[in-house]
Amino acid sequence: MKGYIGDEAATAAAINSEGWFKTGDLCYIDNDGFLFVVDRLKELIKYKGYQVPPAELEHLLLSHPEIIDAAVIPYPDEEAGQVPMAFVVRQPQSTLCEAQIIDFFHPKESFSIHPSIPLPSPTLPLTSASYAYSLYLSSSSSSSSSSSNSISTVPALIDSTTALPISYSQFLDSIQTLSSFLKTNFPSLTKGQVAFILSPSTVHVPVLYFSLLSLGIVQLSSPVIAFATTSTSHKLPSSLPTLLLDSPLFLSLFSSTTSSSSSSDGPRHDHHLVGPTSVLQSDPAAILYSSGTTGIVKGVVVTHRNLIAMVAGMYAEREERVEPEVVLLTVPMCRVYGFIYCMKAVAMAETVVAMVGRFEVGRMLRAVGKFGVTHVAVAPPVVVKMAKEEEADRYDLRSLESMVCGGAPLRKETMEQFMARFPKVQLKQGYGLTESTGVASRMIGPEEIQHLGSVGRLSAYCEAKIVEPDTGITLSPGKPGELWIRGSLIMKGYIGDEAATALAINSEGWLKTGDLCYMDDDGFLFVVDRLKELIKYKGYQVPPAELEHLLLSHPEIIDAAVIPYPDEEAGQVPMAFVVRQPQSTLSEAEVAPYKKIRRVSFLISIPRNPSGKILRKDLIKLAAPSKL
Repeated sequence: MKGYIGDEAATAAAINSEGWFKTGDLCYIDNDGFLFVVDRLKELIKYKGYQVPPAELEHLLLSHPEIIDAAVIPYPDEEAGQVPMAFVVRQPQSTLCEAQIIDFFHPKESFSIHPSIPLPSPTLPLTSASYAYSLYLSSSSSSSSSSSNSISTVPALIDSTTALPISYSQFLDSIQTLSSFLKTNFPSLTKGQVAFILSPSTVHVPVLYFSLLSLGIVQLSSPVIAFATTSTSHKLPSSLPTLLLDSPLFLSLFSSTTSSSSSSDGPRHDHHLVGPTSVLQSDPAAILYSSGTTGIVKGVVVTHRNLIAMVAGMYAEREERVEPEVVLLTVPMCRVYGFIYCMKAVAMAETVVAMVGRFEVGRMLRAVGKFGVTHVAVAPPVVVKMAKEEEADRYDLRSLESMVCGGAPLRKETMEQFMARFPKVQLKQGYGLTESTGVASRMIGPEEIQHLGSVGRLSAYCEAKIVEPDTGITLSPGKPGELWIRGSLIMKGYIGDEAATALAINSEGWLKTGDLCYMDDDGFLFVVDRLKELIKYKGYQVPPAELEHLLLSHPEIIDAAVIPYPDEEAGQVPMAFVVRQPQSTLSEAEVAPYKKIRRVSFLISIPRNPSGKILRKDLIKLAAPSKL
């Protein structure tokens, strides 16, 4: 338009000096150029700091068979700022009332309200490595770093033991070199073939991941080639071609890229990560193994689309920083958490400090000060130890800004104790499974962190509902039941086990997590326990995690695990395995009556998997009546 007649101020507010007309509409455009309208910006409802589009609520109302038209507006609320108010037109003869409409909203599945960005068209051939690389280019071009160094010279990886860094320039060139080497020397290694990786976490593992992903190679299970180290290769069949990650041949690939990259101004952005363009997003990217804490370990097939969605969600949630984040990776790279952290770090041009060798809390704390670590991912025992003991006081933790904890829920009291000791460190919880490509919910920002005991809100591209385990009926907020999740993050299935896949994912695409959870009215998720681990005591189901949290409130207990123990009268009774403080003389008689624990055994340490989850099946074997 030329302008608003007789209103130059309104015209100037609507059209800027470059001729851009500000529509006032909230929209997005996908990778194919299609425009999607969400709502009017002025009409968004400001609910507890979040902006809720009325159109989304109106669409949901119109899905009710007795509603023929609806409109939603903001209504003032002292606590929330604004709440949604609906105006509804009912079908003729309908007796639908206000209470029924409100209940209609409650049992519906929850959707993520975390930030997101449009995903690439699912039909576009694209590897997860190439997608992460494209986000890296965006991150590096928009970096606000005040450093004189280019983002390409920022360390991508640092070995915690040797302190040797690998810059992004060297990292990207190493991927190219290794990919070319594999294509030339292992012609059988083609798209869809499988490579087996048997290696502890090292700075070379992420390079290998990106090389294989860019070639369309699936990692693990029925391999045509294996990657191992001198210490692990003996576990592999002698007939399987194996490349040792600590061999002179393999290390020479990195030394050549290091010398060539050090004399350049940055990575060679004139070429992309190598790989066939025929790799589809729906193709398998990796086979990652579940924790197996309660049963048989399963091979979980995750696709490139799964990884793209996970990385995109984390990228959308990033905060603007003056300097790149420095992440200390304490979780194993072979697990889903470590795997996605490697990809997320590249997408956001972060520095990953790889904990090489045996994990110890002291080594972790020392690395924080030595490398200026800003973020650490840990398991619950680390948080408990830091909250209860004074060891952390001996280390320089001034650079540490946040810690994220996963693997098991933290009790509210532990979080409060930690936050009191480390007031400048944001303690966040997250929740996820290998089957959900890692993080299905997480805390973002100071406001969400205040919801102690919660594992945050749903991740982007994820929806969830809480159901009654036996009937599948959807439950209202506040009522515990089995958590079901669905979306772009959900695995393709279990490798070679169609029956297990069918049991885990129903015909509508819902993944049955097996976790007992509930959601509050604000969409925060709370994990109670694993359904399979509930103790059946006199007809009641007792969550072991609740008893463990109570045990950990005892000042002389630094770790604990509770399992079911057979009992003729009650069916099962709680049995506790306890780790005492050094010099503690706490006895079984003192612990047994504590919070209805019926049996007690003292251990030096609680058996856990590499992700920090309690290996209850091992404790159940240990507690077998014939062994006590």
